Amino acid sequence: MKVLVADKFEKVGVDGLKDIGCEVILRPEVKAEELAAAVQETNPKVLIVRSKKVNEAALAAAPALSLVIRAGAGIDTIDVAAASRLGIFVSNCPGKNSIAVAELILGLLLSLDRRIPDQAADLRRGAWEKGEYTKARGLHGRTLGIVGLGQIGREVARRAQSFGMKVVAWSRNLTIEEADRLGIGYCQTPLEVARLSDAVSINVAGTAETKHLVNEEFLATMHPGAYLINTSRGSVVDEAALAKAVKERGIRAGLDVFQNEPGGSKAEFRPAIAELPGVVGTHHVGASTEQAQVAIAHEVIRIVQGFMESGNAPHCVNRLAKSAATHVISVRHHNKPGVLAHVFGVLSDGGVNVEEVENIPYHGAEAAVARIQVSSLPTPAALHDIRTGNPNIISVDLTPL
Repeated sequence: MKVLVADKFEKVGVDGLKDIGCEVILRPEVKAEELAAAVQETNPKVLIVRSKKVNEAALAAAPALSLVIRAGAGIDTIDVAAASRLGIFVSNCPGKNSIAVAELILGLLLSLDRRIPDQAADLRRGAWEKGEYTKARGLHGRTLGIVGLGQIGREVARRAQSFGMKVVAWSRNLTIEEADRLGIGYCQTPLEVARLSDAVSINVAGTAETKHLVNEEFLATMHPGAYLINTSRGSVVDEAALAKAVKERGIRAGLDVFQNEPGGSKAEFRPAIAELPGVVGTHHVGASTEQAQVAIAHEVIRIVQGFMESGNAPHCVNRLAKSAATHVISVRHHNKPGVLAHVFGVLSDGGVNVEEVENIPYHGAEAAVARIQVSSLPTPAALHDIRTGNPNIISVDLTPL
């Protein structure tokens, strides 16, 4: 199986892919705008990317391309809708970078409280400003609010608790019972998190639903001078509203992600928000530790191996959760060639679309049952043709879903 690696990727991952029989093509320095040409040239079965943007042109460039793996968690750099239209699996590696991101969040929190980057910058220019920097508030006893209590959020909570901080959280699926088990306060809404917290960490996926989740209302609900940390996606924070809150309400912000950030590893980039006093910025490096990247590399190997062996893609993010099927046709049949072709032919002639198919052999493999999920009701005549049109069919049953 041919695999194109179009981003930086750990050597252990490359070696592991070769060990399971893959032909690995390394193009880590290819630019996003050159990716379609590289995909067309190499015609890989699998494409592996880390932060590179994968658009529809790249996805459509190779007829063999069947799986795109994001060597990380977020998938907003991949045109998942286009991949779905083209019949290409998209998989990610959730949870493998959660500790790395949590560590950066605590680093940003400390940087905001103790103004570590500002102190370092003053020392570099030869200025001793001890009087200015003795005004830190301290974290012990403060309240950290977490918006999005997934794996990253839980790692953040554990570390904040070890600092003696109180933790409150909102998450879409968080229950009061689970919050009690974790020793954190339960919030009903993100705004409640903002109202109760001295510092807020944003840890939600970048989706249409979370765009500008941190908006003017959210920021106005936060305490004056509170800290906001965003390591999720730039789209989650309204940067114009945040800039206003920094200037007018003394909000401090630690940002690892930005709106319209470059897709590659090196570029000219001057976001206005990062130039404001009270804002600490990093370069979308939350997952960029050696430990996290090795863990992700091993997970990529596991995904590719699973795909090679079964045709299924572990951690697939674009498989339809529920199809449009309204009925299931159960066809018991002798396990002979031509049976399913006959069934599908009758359904096709009747304009009935097949949504999902499962063919289950019985012991000895002399007989099987095909469970065919269809999107409309076959006519009685079609069911009669299925039953009688092939001598290897034993029975046909129709069940509504």
